[in-house]
Amino acid sequence: MLRLHLLLIFGVLAVISSVAMVAAATPEVLVEERAREVWGSQLPDNANVRIRLSGQRPDEAVMLSAFWMDRDTGRFLANAVTGEGHTKRIEGLALATLEVPVPARRLMPGEIISDADIRTVELPLYRVGAYTVTAPEKLVGMEVRRMLTQGHQVMTQSVISPRVILRGDRVSILYDDGRMVLTAPGRAMEDAHQGQEITVVNLVSNKTLRVQARAQGQVEVIR
Repeated sequence: MLRLHLLLIFGVLAVISSVAMVAAATPEVLVEERAREVWGSQLPDNANVRIRLSGQRPDEAVMLSAFWMDRDTGRFLANAVTGEGHTKRIEGLALATLEVPVPARRLMPGEIISDADIRTVELPLYRVGAYTVTAPEKLVGMEVRRMLTQGHQVMTQSVISPRVILRGDRVSILYDDGRMVLTAPGRAMEDAHQGQEITVVNLVSNKTLRVQARAQGQVEVIR
């Protein structure tokens, strides 16, 4: 019976010890979890949180028994509980950052942005504007509308979908009503991006038509 009790006691201690080992984490990890909870939906899903502790700090803690943070500045105070049950006050700064694409060189209006033209930098979230392009895939393949400065954020209004038709281009005019398909040569009277409506001249009938740009050199009559 005594042996059974000892086995049970040692088994319970082993479980408690293993749980404590799993639960222990650095103060930075625990603070980041609480900071994300405080910011909530204000924090983008792809944001990073950098924790900077000042003063003395425990190497590990199992929980934060109290946590206070200024949502605007990221300054925080917390009580970290160690595995031995001791409570230590920690403080510092929680900095939310976001990786954003920026030009790797100066880009001029009319240029088409390629992968090689951009790189990513990590910026404090408060410095990222509401109209900043935050995903590289939203820049690659776009046409520069306003000059882009190397290393600076790109605003959504500074890029546009590339033009597929230029004024004066020869185009193929398509008419398709589901029963009959006709094509004719034409000439564009203005620039156009994909999906944009423009005026073209039918070179066979010499009449002007309103069409929609479909692809490079291709337009379709608007019905």
